[in-house]
Amino acid sequence: MTFSLAYSTLEWKTPNLQQNLVRLKEAGWKGWETRQSLDWLGSARRVRQLCDGIGIKVAAVCGPNVTLSTADAAHQINKRRIEFASDLEVSIFMTKGPGRLDRPTTDEDLDRMADVYEDLATHAQPLGVTVTFHPHINHVVDSADEWKRFMKRLDCCQLCLDMSHAVHWGYDPIQAVYDYRDRISYIHLHDYKDDESVQLGEGMMCDYPAFLSALSDIGYTGWITVCPGHTNVPENEKIRVNRAYLKSIGY
Repeated sequence: MTFSLAYSTLEWKTPNLQQNLVRLKEAGWKGWETRQSLDWLGSARRVRQLCDGIGIKVAAVCGPNVTLSTADAAHQINKRRIEFASDLEVSIFMTKGPGRLDRPTTDEDLDRMADVYEDLATHAQPLGVTVTFHPHINHVVDSADEWKRFMKRLDCCQLCLDMSHAVHWGYDPIQAVYDYRDRISYIHLHDYKDDESVQLGEGMMCDYPAFLSALSDIGYTGWITVCPGHTNVPENEKIRVNRAYLKSIGY
């Protein structure tokens, strides 16, 4: 295996990082994706020392959804989080687009959103950080066609490929791997069953072994982050179950 496995901490609002990261390490995770506020995380130095002491890495830093303007507060917040990632020596920054508008998405909307992502990406590049766009259902880009049209507008910004949203749009995630082989810098794994977010392997919304094999085939060597299900399962169990599934398929 040439890539490393991380766990998304989306639901860790104000966590005991020391305790939770030890649990991730013990379960076999190599890294974690942080979305917590910088007020809670503290300095990059603090987070780095904590991770070094436990033996785990930050796979990616995430920011708030972008808007359609570089003048909005969210844009500056994303830049500060990019700078935090650089200070933390983390090379991946990920953020989603705006929520779906109350009208059809236009080419102008895609142009404006691309300008926002490109501005973030050019800000991040000299800092050693790669900005990745995360396609997501119920957002401005909300179909396989819109996704393809939007990606053509990006140059510096790269792709966070979440296979679940490709599936929701009827786009074969394995085909997406090959279609965007030169743009993928980050990966999310997610699972759904009966329209409910579940733990990996419980819904089998795609052929995960084949998906991971395709990533190996294109030479992907970055982070693969699992997003746990939003079910009433204790966090310790989510950490264990999701890692156990990956081990069961050879990862």
